[in-house]
Amino acid sequence: MQRHSLRGSIMLLMTAAIWGLAFVAQSDGMNYVGPFTYNACRTLLGGFVLIPVLGLLKLLPDKHGEKREQAPLKTTVKGGIICGLIFTVAGMLQQYGIKYTTAGKAGFVTALYIIIVPVFGFILYRRTSLKAWICCLAAMIGFYLLCINEGFSVSVGDLLVLACAFFFAAHIMVVDRFNAKNVNGTLMSCIQFFTAGTIMLICMFIFERPSPDDILAAWLPILYGGVMSCGVAYTLQIIGQRYTEPTTATLLMSLESVFAALSGWLLLGESLTLKELAGCVLVFIAVTAAQINIPFRKKSNKGANDPDEKVSQ
Repeated sequence: MQRHSLRGSIMLLMTAAIWGLAFVAQSDGMNYVGPFTYNACRTLLGGFVLIPVLGLLKLLPDKHGEKREQAPLKTTVKGGIICGLIFTVAGMLQQYGIKYTTAGKAGFVTALYIIIVPVFGFILYRRTSLKAWICCLAAMIGFYLLCINEGFSVSVGDLLVLACAFFFAAHIMVVDRFNAKNVNGTLMSCIQFFTAGTIMLICMFIFERPSPDDILAAWLPILYGGVMSCGVAYTLQIIGQRYTEPTTATLLMSLESVFAALSGWLLLGESLTLKELAGCVLVFIAVTAAQINIPFRKKSNKGANDPDEKVSQ
């Protein structure tokens, strides 16, 4: 079982690396085609890539060696359409944001969705721990150092990517809700990509004038975004999470922000000032700490008289 856990962790680390490099592909793709064209091509391609994956995952054993009864097909389709609508908005905000900021900064700002999720939970009257609020405060300070310039202003690209993080946070909560109903996650993701891709395809012809030559010129960023980022990475995520604890899985996948910064520096020649680097470190620490269950105090022997013990029951 330990060997399976290690294998799952390696798969999730590869997922984070693929997603981090995807920021470079998205930035490079904007040199050839518009945001709607790039996203339409890569999401539709991702949907087609996941079709054979559906058959592959059926051959894999369940994590606990048993199969649970899945939700009705209409529930999975409903979840895929809703996720596709949210993914469309999030994807376009991210793509337009990358047009006006660096891939490295976009990776760290996007990672803020992990901090935003508990805030949404608080709004929906769910209990939010003190640790989560401390992490939110640290992430806000990190965002300030990373994105606010000397004139106390923030670029349009950074704001767009920040808005994208809010929609990705909403996307996580919707996915979590449908996963609780035990839907087919891969099928739901496939429907999500086709839903988003269809909407973006329509917007592509309305707002942009794509040419076959431009799309062919952007074949490598599109291929990477569709096959690797959507198809391969999602498959690795699904398989990896079968053998990895949820907290560890989320922590490993949040490393995409680090890979985004490294790939932007190595492949695009992007650089960070000392202040921006400090912001990256602070955001990463906040994101990491949010995923680690660190008790603030030792267990008390007071039992029912301890207020913290009452809350945890």
